[in-house]
Amino acid sequence: MKKSMVLLLAMGVLVSLGIGAVHAADYPKRPISFVCPWGAGGGTDACSRIIATLLKQELGVPVSVVNRTGGGGAVGHTAIATGAPDGYTIGMPTVEITMMHWMGLTEVTYKDMVPIALVNADPSGINVRADSPWKTYQDLVDHVRKNPGKVRNSGTGQGGIWHLAMAGWLKGLGLSPDAIKWIPSKGAAPALQDLMAGGIEMSTCSLPEAATLIEAGKVRPLAIMADARDPKFPNTPTLKELGIDWTCAAWRGVAAPKGTPPDIVAVLEKAVAKVHKSDEFIKFMKNSGYGIQWMDAKAFGKFMEKADKDNGEVMKAAGIVK
Repeated sequence: MKKSMVLLLAMGVLVSLGIGAVHAADYPKRPISFVCPWGAGGGTDACSRIIATLLKQELGVPVSVVNRTGGGGAVGHTAIATGAPDGYTIGMPTVEITMMHWMGLTEVTYKDMVPIALVNADPSGINVRADSPWKTYQDLVDHVRKNPGKVRNSGTGQGGIWHLAMAGWLKGLGLSPDAIKWIPSKGAAPALQDLMAGGIEMSTCSLPEAATLIEAGKVRPLAIMADARDPKFPNTPTLKELGIDWTCAAWRGVAAPKGTPPDIVAVLEKAVAKVHKSDEFIKFMKNSGYGIQWMDAKAFGKFMEKADKDNGEVMKAAGIVK
């Protein structure tokens, strides 16, 4: 009887502590797969690889990047969400996780993942040629109001993040979503080439993407869709300063499949935090022109929830989704 009581008490202690304590004690003990939803050579691939490399140093096991592409990001995000929830499949969700399901590309949402951390964000800019007649943000806004549908903008494909950036900005101005004509492109680089050639008059791509042309004096950033000014471009005001409560950024984070034990998530969150603060990571991101931003697991989860709601509303208002 006494032995039974001791056994029951011992079991009670284990339950109160949670079986996760056992998980944390021996995690990780084998290689981890890090899913990148976008192709090799791109920005998300580069960010995935630097984090995976540094996580290997922190966790003591191989962390291998696996590129799962296709479906406008749907294939890779689905791979993260449907992986085994044991800590050995993690990945890098991007802003598209809060957009794709609204467009009918996938049923997967941020709710199918456990957030670990936000590590990067590159806000949209409002960029024009340096020889443009619009010297200030207000010059451009006044022109658009007087000439609806005449100004052409680009930066991504139809319904992409920089299209969403424009749509939210126009909504904040109280203008129709077609007050500026959207010209789909395969990305910021070709859009900026088109800007230089005169095929479009502006681009809502990020300031880091336009940085080379800005620094060369060929592009003028009129505003940035962020909470604060970019230290590299301190003279560029935020939309909030200009009276428009709208922010929009391409961002990247780290997440695990839904159901991953909290104690394993805590181990990963701590490891990613160390990586994010490391000299190697900071140097890489700055040299590559990527913005450095941090949110822990809890804050990142709330951030995705708000982004999903806001993006859905703007996409519907702009006719990007029906």
